[in-house]
Amino acid sequence: MKKFRKVLDGLTTSSPGATVGSPSCGSAAGTPTAAPTPKEIDVQETLVSENFQLCKTVRHGFPYQPTALAFDPVQKILAIGSRSGGVRILGRPGVDCYCQHESGAAVLQLQFLINEGALVSACADDTLHLWNLRQRRPAILHSLKFNRERITFCHLPFQSKWLYVGTERGNTHIVNIESFVLSGYVIMWNKAIELSTKTHPGPVVHLSDSPKDEGKLLIGFESGTIVQWDLRGKKADFRIYYDEAIHSVSWHHEGKQFMCSHSDGSLTLWNLRNTTKPFQVTFPHGKIQKDARKESCKPILKVEYKTCRNSEPFVIFSGGLSYDKAGRRPALTIMHGKAITVLEMDYPIVEFMVLCETPYNNEVQEPYAVVVLLEKDLIVVDLTQSNYPVFENPYPMDIHESPVTCTAYFADCPPDIIPILYSIGAKHKKTGYSQKEWPISGGTWTLGSHTYPEIIITGHADGSIKFWDASAITLQMLYKMKTSKVFEKPKAGEGRAAELVEEDPFAIQMVSWCPQSRMFCVVGISAHIILYRFSKYDANTQIVSLEVRLQCDSDDVISPSENENNPSFSEPGSHSPQPHHHHQHPASPGSRTPEGIKDSIPCLKVKDRAVRVPPGYQSELVIQLLWVDGEPPQQITSLDINSAYGLLAFGNCNGLAVVDYLQKTVILCMSTLDLYGSTDPYQRLTRSPRRNRQSTSGLTELTDNQQSIDMERNKSPTSESRENSFTRSRSSSVSSIDRDTKEAVTTLQFGESYGRKNDVLPTPCLWVGTSLGVVLLIPMSIPTDQEERMEEPVTMGVSGAVLMLKGSVLRFSFLDCMGALIQPPYEVWRDHNAPEDPDRPRRRKLVHFSPSSSQDACGDGHLAVVCSERQAKVFLMPSQSCLFVHNITESSFVLRADVVSVCNSVCLACFCANGHVMTLSLPSLRPLMDVNYLPLTDMRIARTFYFTNGGQALYLSSPTEVQRITYSQEMCDNLQEMLGELFTPIETPEAQNRGFLKGFFGGNAHTFDREELFGEAAAGKASRSLAQHIPGQGGVEGMKVAASGVVGELARARIALDERGQRLGELEERTALMMTSAEAFSKHAHELMLKCKDKKWYQF
Repeated sequence: MKKFRKVLDGLTTSSPGATVGSPSCGSAAGTPTAAPTPKEIDVQETLVSENFQLCKTVRHGFPYQPTALAFDPVQKILAIGSRSGGVRILGRPGVDCYCQHESGAAVLQLQFLINEGALVSACADDTLHLWNLRQRRPAILHSLKFNRERITFCHLPFQSKWLYVGTERGNTHIVNIESFVLSGYVIMWNKAIELSTKTHPGPVVHLSDSPKDEGKLLIGFESGTIVQWDLRGKKADFRIYYDEAIHSVSWHHEGKQFMCSHSDGSLTLWNLRNTTKPFQVTFPHGKIQKDARKESCKPILKVEYKTCRNSEPFVIFSGGLSYDKAGRRPALTIMHGKAITVLEMDYPIVEFMVLCETPYNNEVQEPYAVVVLLEKDLIVVDLTQSNYPVFENPYPMDIHESPVTCTAYFADCPPDIIPILYSIGAKHKKTGYSQKEWPISGGTWTLGSHTYPEIIITGHADGSIKFWDASAITLQMLYKMKTSKVFEKPKAGEGRAAELVEEDPFAIQMVSWCPQSRMFCVVGISAHIILYRFSKYDANTQIVSLEVRLQCDSDDVISPSENENNPSFSEPGSHSPQPHHHHQHPASPGSRTPEGIKDSIPCLKVKDRAVRVPPGYQSELVIQLLWVDGEPPQQITSLDINSAYGLLAFGNCNGLAVVDYLQKTVILCMSTLDLYGSTDPYQRLTRSPRRNRQSTSGLTELTDNQQSIDMERNKSPTSESRENSFTRSRSSSVSSIDRDTKEAVTTLQFGESYGRKNDVLPTPCLWVGTSLGVVLLIPMSIPTDQEERMEEPVTMGVSGAVLMLKGSVLRFSFLDCMGALIQPPYEVWRDHNAPEDPDRPRRRKLVHFSPSSSQDACGDGHLAVVCSERQAKVFLMPSQSCLFVHNITESSFVLRADVVSVCNSVCLACFCANGHVMTLSLPSLRPLMDVNYLPLTDMRIARTFYFTNGGQALYLSSPTEVQRITYSQEMCDNLQEMLGELFTPIETPEAQNRGFLKGFFGGNAHTFDREELFGEAAAGKASRSLAQHIPGQGGVEGMKVAASGVVGELARARIALDERGQRLGELEERTALMMTSAEAFSKHAHELMLKCKDKKWYQF
């Protein structure tokens, strides 16, 4: 525990901040007039580097670009592979695990070792991997890289340790799953087909063992050739040459018939008694046309043929629809007897799998459900009901229903908020789901001891907002609202929104939520803000609309006469420009000048009639920026709302506006330049006329391209290059700005503070940060009496303090002089629509956290933490002395910064554009952690990264998935306890008694010994150059982050210990294996000795 003492005597020359020489530090001005008396600030900092470690916790959402599917029918867990090399393993709700192949190669196929707690993955880089699922974080035990052949299909028979691997060259190899070594037994394509065949049969597209005899392997080649290979006799039993390409093959459980799906949309049924021609050919969706020809149909990509004990078999397939039905959606067809049901899907089908009661392929299958993996969804269909309803999906697979454009994350919420949101959201749930339990029910998960209420909010491109319960590393949707409901639908003729953005005029850019007061505010892309109040009652409301003209003509010189006509440029003294009320200026396309230039009209039209709103969040106020002289309004770049003050502030690259939402009036509307008054630290050059507005379509472009932020950031008004725009010198605060620079308001924060150096008591203030690194304090006078507050105006004095930092200002936060976080004041939530009680009139209940509440004396002040793109500073208020400064980055810039609570203390957490995640102590700004976490950062991650309390953060790792991470060592240590168990010990169901005659005449598959055929003794070794064995990490979670400083050394030491423990573990395993093999050898030797004991020498 370190103590930081700093004696403040008014001069800050000893402070690190003094070297910057900006006017904020007061170093050039001698003793400030309102300097505190010399005293010690005694903050006991408890956070040390050992409190921090970065690791991923859990990933939510639908796997992006899925490619493969597998199911373990005994463990009842599902695996989904993706194009980027990810594997998601799902069980019962809470059992959700994400693994990643280091190569990033696409997953071609997945195969469970049924009821063994292991999974085989085949990837596009022709590597097989064996995953150990008997640990909470699965890891690769073995890998096998094929060097000369490309993997196309894999098949692992139930309870077998030999994996069949088909290749592009048409060969079939056999891999021992235990040792992950190739067998010398190979089925070459030229042996499988007849010698007289002149053409290559193509890649292997199917492998399966006969249900009747495990010693027979069915090999399907792409060209239409099918071979049944006798593994014992090393010869083909029969060969089928069909003239249509094969996509899949499925056996009848008795092993006498199999069905194939073909590229012409046909299904063929083959009987083993006569393989010269198909027993049956059907075109399920191909009708006969007038000229007696069949309609041409799309390929049937997969078919499954499943038998039932008490009814006709199921034939389920994907594809096969006729070509001439344009616009038909992808479909899954279920044929049950004579009934054909076509289930249309919203997205293309990637893969499907029928779930059956038995893991044995030679028993009646009894299918009960079918899992359908779509490009952007996962659905499970109930086959036990004739109308085939879908199961309600317990996983949050619809995060991306509309592209996510922003996120917010709140840990440690008030405990009552989650049940309330859930009860209101539950009323709007869809119905018609299957009544049965979700069939993917494997694994175990318990609510850990380290849980607290957490909420994630996602804003979407269609203007919808979703609240998610994120407690205990799960994710469940609580409540959804549509912000577009406050607006009229844009008519095709008007197209006013279309001129601003190509599509998605309601897309959400920012959200601000106060869980205590339940006030909620959204910022949309069409320069609009909607304020919502929460109510448990429905209501009829008239939406109140304010229209604000916030436009900056940079080439105009403001004169008093112009100022009267243009309320945007009020003088610092006149703080109440006349806003355009919705009912005064109806926003219609007719609001144009005679030349047809748009002026004083908003981008969207608010509903001007009373609307009935259901319980939940109800719109209180809509604020829209107006077009000015044919120019659309600039996007809003900052927002803050304070329920105790009843105020909402927002800014863009033109200026700042403050709205009193209780009185529904605009109380301040100013250009950034006018906010300075006489305190402008820059010497402004004559600036060029305003340029055209940049494209705004970037918000909803959620492509997965790794765009460089340095290129993209030029589109943002906060991101103009400022290093060369102005210079700082110790002797002078005068700086010159590039003539093209616009100064945007980049962050805002209401709170109790000291607006001026000579203030004795804290007052309500608005802290304003700009893209040029300037911090402005605007003191406010707010009537305290409830009746006066509703009638008297709020006044704002603009000539407050000015502080300086390098780079665009991102975040403000306030600490008391003991280093504890000061929360902004708030109003306790009350339901505005609740019935009035005449005996108890409703009054506003405000909660204030005064900076001096924890101090003995009143005038002790507080600490202000300010973080910009480049540096962080801690100021003492009201003297404005800079106590600490830390240059966070020189080569990159900070994208996100938050002051968060970790381990009963607070720190500053930063995420940089170069992928570094850092934490700094407060107030001393000592670096505690610096981890190079995401080296390639794209715009989606930059836009959605969010830190919260408890050492947690999140970002959108793909357009469909939310990745949660922790930077707390305590949470990393407890993570194992919080995650679900994928494997639970379950007895493998016994095989049904097949009966004496059936077993006798059916070839008796159980006598087949694969070890005799494929083992090294019989088959020899495979060529070394064919495949290379790569030992896996074996379950130790390797830290894949390159850390620097003390934390890096600690991490490396931890890794070294882990690796040492791993090596010891491997040695132990190898010893156990050697002992087992020694015992086996001893047993065989003893048996051989007994066998040969009585034989004469000539009998050998």
